[in-house]
Amino acid sequence: MTEAKRPRRRFTAEFKKQLVQLYASGKPRAEIIREYELTPSAFDKWVRQYQTSGAFTEKENRTPEQEELIRLRKENQKLAMENDILKQAALIMGRKLDVIRQNRGIYPVAAMCAILNIPRSTFYYEAKQRDHEEEEEQLTALISDLFRQSRGIYGQRKIKKELTKQGWTVSRRRIGRIMKAQGLVSTYTVAQFKPTKFVCNESEIGNTLDRKFQQEKALTVVVSDLTYVRVGANWHYICIIIDLYNREIIGYSSGPNKNKELVGQAIAKIPYPLQKIALFHTDRGREFINQKMDQTLATFGIARSLSNKGTPYDNAVAEATFKAIKIEFVSRRVFPNQHELDLALFDYVHWFNHIRLHGSLDYQSPVDYKALHL
Repeated sequence: MTEAKRPRRRFTAEFKKQLVQLYASGKPRAEIIREYELTPSAFDKWVRQYQTSGAFTEKENRTPEQEELIRLRKENQKLAMENDILKQAALIMGRKLDVIRQNRGIYPVAAMCAILNIPRSTFYYEAKQRDHEEEEEQLTALISDLFRQSRGIYGQRKIKKELTKQGWTVSRRRIGRIMKAQGLVSTYTVAQFKPTKFVCNESEIGNTLDRKFQQEKALTVVVSDLTYVRVGANWHYICIIIDLYNREIIGYSSGPNKNKELVGQAIAKIPYPLQKIALFHTDRGREFINQKMDQTLATFGIARSLSNKGTPYDNAVAEATFKAIKIEFVSRRVFPNQHELDLALFDYVHWFNHIRLHGSLDYQSPVDYKALHL
């Protein structure tokens, strides 16, 4: 049975502009291509178009001379690679042990040892040591790369899951030893709950959700909350909306004011039909309890649910998500202005939904979990 052809993806001009701005702000090209599942040629084309005209058109932006220069550079790189490989091959063949090692799948080891006058015990000892060292080097490089790709967040458990996906069977103790030797320390600390005193909204809307955080269908229940972040010398705010089904951030916004407009902007970014949302659960903040919010939810037939007074555990999923955001995103960045915050938040939400492993989802990303179960 042949694999179904992947449908052609279409990207808006705004999406292309945000990715080009991410690249211009310093995010590595390879990470953008990998995290957003792009082809290098498509992304490079967007960068050239934006730098040339500021628009994303299909017209050619390269001259014939530039095309010829690119072709010649590729040929030179290929020739340099072939030359380097040939040099290394000559060095390997010049050493008796490596000659045996490279040919042990073709000729008997005993025969090669006899011809080259090398004791078999010497070869097997050296081969075992070399294999172990090469495996350790390869594993160390892979763990370091996985840690970097996780933005310095993954610990032993999640790195072990990623290694398993790639066919490696490695104990957490060994992973921990390598991480310690490489100075790789996850940004996570022991979770702590610190109660905050606040004036509670006295709305009569009850806690319909009642801590039923495990949902069987997408968009049955969405939850929301806000947190603060330093932008320059001022405090700005982030609002997110989460689908309890797969912990996906389906709506988000950021701005200088903690108000109903900020929540409205997050709702407006939800890429799914709002009529499919059955229940909207939040705490009792005034930004969630107002006439504009009531009208918006009523228009799309979305029911309300509010946490009980002074009980943050009633919105535990949103609280836990913001715990992750503070550790992984807010506390590790300095945002000079609102534009930089918007750009970084756009990138983080994509990574959170498409790449980041979630323990509550059997170490899958929200998008992978949803695709697997739907």
